[in-house]
Amino acid sequence: MIVAEDLRKQYDEFVAVDTVSFTVEEGEIFGFLGPNGAGKTTTMKMIQCVSPKTSGTLTVFGMDVTTHPREIKQLLGVVPQENNLDPDFTVFENLLVYSQYFDLPRAPVETTIAELLDFVQLREKQDKPIEQLSGGMKRRLILARALINAPRLLILDEPTIGLDPQARHLIWDKIKALKAQGITVVLTTHYMDEAARLCDRLVIMDFGRILVDGKPDALVREYIGTDIVDAEHNPRVIACLNRTGAKYDVWGDTVRVYTAHPQDVIAALLNDCGLGTITARAATLEDVFLKLTGKKLRE
Repeated sequence: MIVAEDLRKQYDEFVAVDTVSFTVEEGEIFGFLGPNGAGKTTTMKMIQCVSPKTSGTLTVFGMDVTTHPREIKQLLGVVPQENNLDPDFTVFENLLVYSQYFDLPRAPVETTIAELLDFVQLREKQDKPIEQLSGGMKRRLILARALINAPRLLILDEPTIGLDPQARHLIWDKIKALKAQGITVVLTTHYMDEAARLCDRLVIMDFGRILVDGKPDALVREYIGTDIVDAEHNPRVIACLNRTGAKYDVWGDTVRVYTAHPQDVIAALLNDCGLGTITARAATLEDVFLKLTGKKLRE
């Protein structure tokens, strides 16, 4: 569905995307993860044909983004990060006006709009002004708008940003339903649980480069293990862990041990080091993200 080879985007002296290569297969949910400024949104904009690449190759549906932008856009659906609905129109009118960008006939598109409003559970709100919708309703309406042209590829930029847990889970269910219909989905998100739950494959980017590429659970096993044991950071713990050969990182006042055998690590810390404050939990994609990109705040 998407093939990028040595893709690069540069603004004067600043390199936003630095010779990345990746593929997105038809029918999968593919994620871009990374801190602010990592190059995720810039890469998505190049896929959408709204930001020209500096060098490298990028094809979508087998077509070059430079020479066939109109043909590619005709087959795309886009959910932007911001809520950019038209406040002068009702829910129904927002979809109807947007459909005209694709030159869709009025009669059939009204049926399509009704079906989409049912899909996102907004049929009873179709005559309401946008200002009367909650944040979750607006995100669902933007998703419906992105589907008005029956796209083969759906681009989602932070699809559940700012939503409460109930609204997030509803959006997740809709995204999974779209995948079941054969629609390919590419998304960015800062919610690691969202990426782990939805993505078949993902990349983690930082400073314009791809650090890792793979399935969420496989990345957790490869870079962390199945479990994490946290202990107080002090010289006794470090000495004890060095004797056992355990793999660990220091995070402020905590030592984080990555392991597939948490019971053995806990036993060693309790018996050999005499420690009493130890916690254990399952490793997550967030642990991989922080291990690769660090904990420093990005603006």
